[in-house]
Amino acid sequence: MTASGTRNIGLPLMNHVRLKGVPILQQLHLEERLLRTSLGNWCIINDGTDDPTVVMGISGKPVELLEIDSVLRDEIPVIRRFTGGDYVLGNYKFGGNAQSIIKNRWVHHSSFLWDYEISNMGYLKLPKRAPEYRQARSHLEFICRMKDYISRPNFIDRTIDAVGSHFLVRSMELEAIKYTSGAKFKPSSRVLRKQELEEADFDSQTSAVTQSLQL
Repeated sequence: MTASGTRNIGLPLMNHVRLKGVPILQQLHLEERLLRTSLGNWCIINDGTDDPTVVMGISGKPVELLEIDSVLRDEIPVIRRFTGGDYVLGNYKFGGNAQSIIKNRWVHHSSFLWDYEISNMGYLKLPKRAPEYRQARSHLEFICRMKDYISRPNFIDRTIDAVGSHFLVRSMELEAIKYTSGAKFKPSSRVLRKQELEEADFDSQTSAVTQSLQL
């Protein structure tokens, strides 16, 4: 037995699924389904998504987070995910992370900011509540591109290696995933309807007018 095999004895099993370009809503549904209907450990790496999409936390309010007029005009999908919850490099943000915890299981996921279009930042408002380390900076002053610090293949390979230092990693194809027999599952992550965004925008404007009249 090799030294590496000896070190792996007793490590818990981690199923590793590597994806590429899978739409974020499909990935969220997969993560939640594994959380609720599987008994195994899972590490899912999705190498990039193609279409611009806004993803809010479970308690996120569009009117507080989004420039709704711009989102509606450009038909940008807005997803409310099933988790609630950033990573910083020095003083710069390079990813967002969130968790969901149920009785005997939990999921943690991160979205790393590999690259971005500056124009897409125009869909996001400055948050009313922000961590102290943000220091009231604008989006472009606060974030950074990970591609400026590490190559994409190197980052993914080192991430998998890091998982392998704590788990026995078993690679698996998406089609080979088996779920608990008979388990019922209805995903809670969903795309917000256009009507929901319009109503949120209208309610916000009505509230602002009411406050002005009171003043």
